[in-house]
Amino acid sequence: MEKHFKLKNIIINIIENVKKQDFLVYFRKISILKISNDSITFWVMSGFMKDNLEAKFFNQMLASAQSEVPTITNIFFEIDIEIDNPSNLNVIDCTSFYKENSKSKKNKSVDLKNNNSVTSLNTNKVRDRYNLSNFVVGWDNQLAYSACEAVCRNPGNSYNPLYIYWDVWLWKTHLLQAAWSEIQKKFKDKNIIYTTADKFITEYVSAVKKRSIERLRLKYREMDVLIIDDVQFLAKKEQTQNELYNIFNLLYDANKQIIISWDRAPKELENLEPRLRSRFEWGITVDIWRPDFETRLAILQEKAREREFMIPQDVSEFIAANVTENVRELEWVLNQMIAEYELTWNTPTLPRIWAQLKKLSFTTDILGSTRNTARTTTLIKSYEDIIDRVSSHFGIEKEWILWSNRKKEFMIPRQVSMYLLKTKMNYTYERIWNIFSWRNHSAILYSCNKLEKLIKKDVSLLHEVNTIRDSIGL
Repeated sequence: MEKHFKLKNIIINIIENVKKQDFLVYFRKISILKISNDSITFWVMSGFMKDNLEAKFFNQMLASAQSEVPTITNIFFEIDIEIDNPSNLNVIDCTSFYKENSKSKKNKSVDLKNNNSVTSLNTNKVRDRYNLSNFVVGWDNQLAYSACEAVCRNPGNSYNPLYIYWDVWLWKTHLLQAAWSEIQKKFKDKNIIYTTADKFITEYVSAVKKRSIERLRLKYREMDVLIIDDVQFLAKKEQTQNELYNIFNLLYDANKQIIISWDRAPKELENLEPRLRSRFEWGITVDIWRPDFETRLAILQEKAREREFMIPQDVSEFIAANVTENVRELEWVLNQMIAEYELTWNTPTLPRIWAQLKKLSFTTDILGSTRNTARTTTLIKSYEDIIDRVSSHFGIEKEWILWSNRKKEFMIPRQVSMYLLKTKMNYTYERIWNIFSWRNHSAILYSCNKLEKLIKKDVSLLHEVNTIRDSIGL
């Protein structure tokens, strides 16, 4: 009974020092196995819970234990497979326990507010989600990141205007909002505005209706930094384009920093006034490529770290190898894993993630495969083994795969080789480029994407790719 009383006090202390979501997700049920003058051993539900408590909440648990027993110097966790047994009265159900204590916690919060000891939230809390420190840099976005970093150091004098483009959900918004946040932190005296083309259009239309165009122009004229995201939505909006053109000129002539994002290069912009397009080309244009395997893995792990959720390494690598389209999909899969754990307590495992991705058709890696989902020992030693196997399968000479012959009977084997090197061997585009030296990075990326689209439509081609892959143990 004494152990249970001490555990209650320890849990109460933990509630005060751990976020509600973390407490409800990671603590679940807990009891004390044994306690001595210098250590406490806790019973927990699973190995996943044990690993998380040890990795992320060890210090909080130790401090809470020491507040109850000052002589404690260490804590331990062990798994109790009988912890759900209703007859065990020494177990604390943390969800119920939290609800019982939430009322007093709310009262404390109200008292703190009344005493003005809690500062009001501001936009910094929102902006902290996007900053340069948690932006994962890979070869695909290195130039864009470096350009933004330079602009943040010296806005208005470095790379003005800065034009960033590429496909949706590849962290453009993260980078733009990170630049916004960084400049605000370093230059508190500057007027900075971050907006989207949609919001700018709405603002302009509202100003026209209220006959307050001059007020709108004055607002933007006073800006030191203007950041506009998703400018593609200005297409066919001639009057709004004209207004942006005037604002652009005013800011540029005054050496005010302008950052713009679009989903394509300036020269490819359609339904945009030529004079506005030419303004976008005055500064530096940088693009963000689709992230490679290493970058996707780092992004997934960073996102999981931010959510304080541990993912086994094999699961992380499997997701990064298969969820290849964009960052939003990686976040979606991560959210699915967290939600499943919160609702069912199922920990992320390779078979479970494999089943989910197969059901959602995220990847061709798992469609039509007859192999076990666990990683097999590779039977290949180099890229030459893959190219030899592909040439043998399609019955063509190896040289026809490496050379630039555009006949279909050679293009498909060539694309299969590149695709397997990228997705199964985790080769970078540069490395593949060196193998097929007559092609550039764009051609390699196009070939991989082209084959990925083909095998989603052509079941027979998918079967051939899976056959080649299985035959070499990839």
